[in-house]
Amino acid sequence: MATDRSITSIERIGIDESGKGDYFGPLVIAAVYVDATTQDELKLMEVRDSKKISDGRILELAPDIKTICPHSIIAIGTQKYNELYAKIKNLNRLLAWGHAKALENLLERGVTCERAISDQFGDERLILNALQDKGRKILLEQRPKAESDLAVAAASILARAEFLIHLKRLSGEVGTTLPKGASSAVELAAKMIIKKHGRDRLGTVAKLHFKTTQAILAG
Repeated sequence: MATDRSITSIERIGIDESGKGDYFGPLVIAAVYVDATTQDELKLMEVRDSKKISDGRILELAPDIKTICPHSIIAIGTQKYNELYAKIKNLNRLLAWGHAKALENLLERGVTCERAISDQFGDERLILNALQDKGRKILLEQRPKAESDLAVAAASILARAEFLIHLKRLSGEVGTTLPKGASSAVELAAKMIIKKHGRDRLGTVAKLHFKTTQAILAG
């Protein structure tokens, strides 16, 4: 659906995700509604893309954003993620489902908005097709580097904070620090989990379709 440029209202919903490139931990999608008042407040808080902010600052900002902005957060835990990926077999389709779900949940909470903005990760029809009736009334704008928009930046912070909280909890459950990303340190942590708890436990903390899994099991 092409974006209708005649809509000039500042009100919009920003959608972003976290955990997509992390072997360990959930995939988290957040949607945040922003209007003229909350936009000014977010500017004062110096909200920007979560990739440009330290983890500590992300965890400090998230509760304040939640206080001032209507929001929705979808956390797809690793077990559920692996089940969905096995069924869908396409990360962009899985992301589209999560984006649509976060947007729908926010609209169902009484937020009235005509426009949503998200990062460009695939054909926008993937999200539009996943939306239910209420969501289809909204105009979706996908753009590269969407995090430059304050609403999307706020969503990126909420998604990352939720991801970090989940990752810390999972680390405690398996007794091994689970690193972010998909590095050699991640492979070592995965081997430790298998050694401590067996192969099956890996599926409760990691996204199994990553090449990291093949490398670990082959080793």
